[in-house]
Amino acid sequence: MINTLLANILRLVTLVLIQVLLLDHLDVANGYMVPYLYVLFLLMLPFELPGWAQMLIGAATGLILDAFSSTPGMHMGASTVMMFGRVHLLKLLAPREGYEFGMRPTAASMGLAWFITYAGLLIPLHHLWLFFTEIYRFDSFFPTLLRALLSAAFTLALCLLAQFLTTRPERARA
Repeated sequence: MINTLLANILRLVTLVLIQVLLLDHLDVANGYMVPYLYVLFLLMLPFELPGWAQMLIGAATGLILDAFSSTPGMHMGASTVMMFGRVHLLKLLAPREGYEFGMRPTAASMGLAWFITYAGLLIPLHHLWLFFTEIYRFDSFFPTLLRALLSAAFTLALCLLAQFLTTRPERARA
């Protein structure tokens, strides 16, 4: 329990620092691809967390990013919406016998196809909410949609890269 808590706090601090110090200053494709790697922290939260705790953690994480980015409430709203979607998506993607206790939602433990489906639905949800909240109008609908989807694809690629670089493959159980 303590190890899981410490690992998640370390993951949050690391991803927020990478986001604030490096990724927020990246200009890829004239701003059409903006990676938000901090969502990986939210994606990797344990399955056992109750829905209210997931949404509270999402709001707190977004608030931390808002404080560093001077974006009043945008990341908080997008992260909370993403965690609301996560609560329902985990029910849809659950195996027939349910998730094993202590299992983490990573590509190594759940499989690459499961993780791409899981992250591939939640990251665009986060980005669409974030970018449309940022622009706060619909007269630039298609450019904003393109920017959100390209950024989501870039973020998903970075999340997969981070997964492969930081997690050990799990041994097959006999």
